[in-house]
Amino acid sequence: MLDNALARLDGALAQLEASARRRIEAERGHANLETELTLMQDDRARLAAELDGAIARVGQVESAANDVDSRLEKAMGAVGEVIARSQARA
Repeated sequence: MLDNALARLDGALAQLEASARRRIEAERGHANLETELTLMQDDRARLAAELDGAIARVGQVESAANDVDSRLEKAMGAVGEVIARSQARA
């Protein structure tokens, strides 16, 4: 009878230990997931900041391109007027 009770106690302790191990492993996995999530959120924030910077630079480049286009149009117009005047005199 005592042997039977000890065997059942050993079995219950083994189940408790196995359950505790599973719980610890699950908590480690949860901690790893939280760490990964934090890293991903940091990466997302960094990428969003980089994207904002890139969008601002694109706006500056577009503005500069429009300015260059306008100046080229004026220069071509001036050159065209000079050519037209020189041909009219000839």
